Formats: sequence, C-alpha cells, structure tokens
Amino acid sequence: MSEHQQSLEELQHIKKMMERSSRFISLSGLSGMAAGVSALVGAWFAWKRLHSTESETYNLVRIIETNGTRILDDLFWIATYTFIAAFISAFFFTYLRSRKDKVPMFGTATMRLFWNVAIPIAVGGIFLIRMMQNNEFELVAPGCLIFYGLALVNGSKYTLGEIRFLGYGMLALGIMNLYYVSYGLYFWAMGFGVLHIVYGAAMWMKYERNN
Repeated sequence: MSEHQQSLEELQHIKKMMERSSRFISLSGLSGMAAGVSALVGAWFAWKRLHSTESETYNLVRIIETNGTRILDDLFWIATYTFIAAFISAFFFTYLRSRKDKVPMFGTATMRLFWNVAIPIAVGGIFLIRMMQNNEFELVAPGCLIFYGLALVNGSKYTLGEIRFLGYGMLALGIMNLYYVSYGLYFWAMGFGVLHIVYGAAMWMKYERNN
C-alpha cells in the first residue's frame, strides 16, 4: 500500500469517526419501509371504517361531521395502533443496524436528533388536537404531513442528510392537500406510507445492501 493510499484511508476513518460523534447514522432503510407498510395498513383500516358508514359521500370531513364522536373514536384508535406498530418496527430495525455498526443507540447525536424532531411534532400535535376540539377537521391530514415534514427537515442535520428529501416530499404533499382537503386520507397514505417505503428502499440499497 502506498503512502498516499494509506493517508486517504486514515482521512476516511477520521471522517467516519467525526460523523458518528455528530450524527446518528444508523437509521435503517428497513425502518422506513416498515413504518410505511404500517401506515398503509392503518390507512386501509381507516378507509374501510369510513366506507362502512351510511353516508352518501366518502368526503372525510362530511362523514366526521355527520357521524360525530363515534367515528372519531374509531379513527383515533386506528391512528394510535398504526403509530405504535410503526414506532416498534422502526426502532427494532434501527436497533439491529446500530448493533451491527457498533454505534450506541442513545448518545449525544441521538438526543440532538430526538429533540430537533420531537419539538415540531409536539407543537404540531397540540395545534391539531386543538383544531379537532373546535370541530375543525379539514386541515388535520395536511397538518400532519406539514409538521412531520418540518420535523424531518429540522432533524436532518443530525442524521443521514437524505432524510431531508423525505421531509420535502411530506411538505409538498401537505401543501397540495391544503387545496384538496376531501382527499386527506389518500394524501396521508401517500406521504406516511408510499414515501416512507420509497425512502427506506433507497436508503437500504445505498447504505445496507452491500453489507
């Protein structure tokens, strides 16, 4: 090995060490795919529940206004179970990759990522809950996409940089959904389901397939 090649390898090693100390780089592409599949399953159950009503329209907002708290409770529990399934599966695959890469799951970089993602989501959650308490349902689905997209963009500097593109996709869908509020469930499924799967597959092929 030449001295030049050895120097390059040492620089690459130093670069990797710096990234591990400042970024949480063990997010697994399988985590994204698992979260996306969970979201699509949840959206399917929500779609079936909405279509089980006697309403003559499948407009999400009108169905909620017509059926009141009964259907809201069902949708709430579907969303809760979907989130739990997505979180557990995403945590599981990220834990496996973190263990394989010998990178601690809970370190300084992890906490930075957590807070930068958690704050926009928490604020968005409070805002959307308050909207629902005031019977304002039209912007709940786009609001979920927009606040989640902002959280991903905000946290991207502490993990894989590509995650900001997932955030941009969520923001784009959320903004479009603002103008087509009747299709909130479809935009929601496209964002949390399809985009997660596409992103996860791309990250798995780029970072994990060869390993």
